[in-house]
Amino acid sequence: MTRRLLHLAVAVALVALTIATDTKAPPLKTPPGHLSVVALGDSVTSGYHCYCTGFPAEYSELLANRTGTGVTAYNFGIGGLDSEGLLEELDRSTSRMAKATADADYVLLTIGANDFAGHEDDVTGGRCTTECVTGELTDLTDNLRRIFDRIDVLDRDRTPEILVTGYWNVFKDGDVADAAYPDGGPAATLALTRAANNLIANAAHAAHATYVDLYTPFETAPEITDLLASDGDHPNAAGHALIADLLLAATPSRKITG
Repeated sequence: MTRRLLHLAVAVALVALTIATDTKAPPLKTPPGHLSVVALGDSVTSGYHCYCTGFPAEYSELLANRTGTGVTAYNFGIGGLDSEGLLEELDRSTSRMAKATADADYVLLTIGANDFAGHEDDVTGGRCTTECVTGELTDLTDNLRRIFDRIDVLDRDRTPEILVTGYWNVFKDGDVADAAYPDGGPAATLALTRAANNLIANAAHAAHATYVDLYTPFETAPEITDLLASDGDHPNAAGHALIADLLLAATPSRKITG
């Protein structure tokens, strides 16, 4: 879905930032009166392989339209980032990600899939589903708890609304997965994804954050391939638009209405 940016009273500013930014990177300056949306996560958040606006900016535009307020979006999505890497970045006092999070009104969090990257062949080859990643599942639970605690410490004054997404698949899906994985592989990836999503949802609820289900809307779509980029591993423009819509629908009305 193509969305047109608003040009009049409601403005959305997008600042794309990465861990690799240096001293020449743009300063973190949210215009007076703007709401601040900070997106934390992996390559799904960064918009890798989409060549589109990406859901953080699209969500921010939808939020601006809903609230009638300017919104500035900071996208800190980083390809390959896992939960430990995100925690390390938030723990650095000089981190631009941490500084942006400290002033956020909304935090969008998508993290966890890369925690299982080293076991893709084992899972898709049918050698295991969750039993070979018990350590990773335990570590993800602990890291998520610490990530939420860190966000709370960083942004205690504003008390941001935290929206946490699950995944439609922690590995590949659609036609690409059907072609790349042996029989039973796609089903095994979905079993692991459900386990990971359950863990992420529980961690979000424990932190009084809002969990946003991506698994059901993607997996029950008429054709999930139509929501994925050509690599089968990331959302395309339609997928990002769907994620943005789901995030807005899940945003508590008390925050939207002030």
